[in-house]
Order: sequence, then C-alpha cells, then structure tokens
Amino acid sequence: MDYFNDPELNGKYLGTITKDFAIVSDTLKEASYQIRKRDISKYPIFVFAKQEVPLGSLLVNADELNLQWHVYASYVELFIQQGIIGADGIDSFEENYKNSDEFCCLFVLDEEFTKFVFVPYPED
Repeated sequence: MDYFNDPELNGKYLGTITKDFAIVSDTLKEASYQIRKRDISKYPIFVFAKQEVPLGSLLVNADELNLQWHVYASYVELFIQQGIIGADGIDSFEENYKNSDEFCCLFVLDEEFTKFVFVPYPED
C-alpha cells in the first residue's frame, strides 16, 4: 500500500475533505492528543468515510453537522489487526507518518478510493 499523498486526491476529493476538515480540525487535534497522551497509540488515524465503516469509533457524524464525511477515530495498531496495513508495511507507515502535533493522518475511504493523507492543522 502506498502511504504518500496522491496527486489524484487534489481534484476529486481534496475540496470536500478540506472543507469538512476545517470544521472538525480542533476536535481531531484534541482526539489525536488524547490517543497519544493515554498511550493508546503513537499513531492516531482518522478515517474519513461517506458511509459507516468498522474502523475505530465514530467521532463526527456527518449528518449531525451537515458534512459530507463521517470521521472515525482509530490508530495504526487497529489497522494492523484488521489487515489494512500488513506486517511488511508497518515500517514504511511509521517512516512516513508526520508529526501529530502539526499534521492529521487521514485515511480517506470511498467506494473507488482508499488513501492515507496527511493534512496540516490550521494555524491558530
């Protein structure tokens, strides 16, 4: 699995993801901090999906906030347990993971698209 940002994301998804991310970024930043502070994982992952998915806990319900994407809080160990990241991809994932205080790790999941994306948190 390729863990780099995909240029194809820019046209089709980036606009809607960025719009929703701007609304929920404070919530995601706090959730990321709590996941790390409580030693749940060093690698929080937030799943952006337009449908229900069994990847973590629902953090933001798109319907309640009039968003396009539901957001689930998860972490790398769960992705490994579920086989999304194979044993041969763990090192690559960790090497490419960006600073959690500055970037949010998103796993964008749609019917025809699945990709890890790192989005910078807005400056305060």
